[in-house]
Order: sequence, then C-alpha cells, then structure tokens
Amino acid sequence: MHKHARHTAVREIVREGRYSSQEELREALAERGFDITQATLSRDLRELRLLKVPDADGGAYYTLPPEAWDQTPKLERLLSSLYVGAEGTGNLLVLKTLAGGAQPVAVALDWEEWPEVLGTIAGDDTILVIIRDPAQLRNVQRRIEELAAVGD
Repeated sequence: MHKHARHTAVREIVREGRYSSQEELREALAERGFDITQATLSRDLRELRLLKVPDADGGAYYTLPPEAWDQTPKLERLLSSLYVGAEGTGNLLVLKTLAGGAQPVAVALDWEEWPEVLGTIAGDDTILVIIRDPAQLRNVQRRIEELAAVGD
C-alpha cells in the first residue's frame, strides 16, 4: 500500500483514539491492512510531525500537530489538559504546563499568531511568552486562562 494511504490512516487513527506507544499504533494500522515495521512507523511519525503529549493521568499519547487539527480548537485542546498556571512581569509571561507539555502548547500558541505575542521559547514544562507591549501582558494571560478553562 502507498505511503499516502498509510499516512492518512495514521492521521485517522490518532484522531479517533489515544495511543501511548508505537506498538499500539502499529497494531491499529495492521487492523486496517497496513503491515509495517517499527522503523517505517517511526519514520512516518516523524514525517507527519506527530507529537507525544502528556495526559492528566501521568501517561502520554500521540496527537497531530496543530496545523493538522482541521476545525478542532488547537490551543484550547492543549491548554485544557496541559495548563498549570501563568505568571508574568513587564512583557514576559511564563506559562507552566504538565511535564512534556510546553513544546506542543508553544507550537499551538505560535500557530495562533496573536498580534500581542512576539514569540515563545519552550522547555519541558515551561514556556516563556514574549509580549510585544507590556500593557498587553494581563490581556494575554487572561485569554490563556480562559482557553485553559474551556476543558474544565
């Protein structure tokens, strides 16, 4: 079967459920008629830019990058499950996430292209959000907190 069809199947599988390991994904693909090696799946995951994000139970699962989420709220989806808190001063806002959650949240925030946000720098569980105008800091923080509460 062709790579494009396999990639489409991987996207569908990840949208439909939570898979915490490549072996679980490989088995789900096999059920759809794609018998592939772990090396091929690993390469597919890199090419599709799948992210492994933590869940509230301390595990982790594969998800699509923000640009592949179609109409699903991107930042809201991540913040509702990964956001811990935020604190800022001047034009710097520090967001705390669950372990491993900072990079996917930062990517989603960058993807939103908020005019008040100059950019982000992400570690493992901390994101530095650089605000263009210090007067906008509280507005950005409030918007992030509101988006995080959507999933509550």
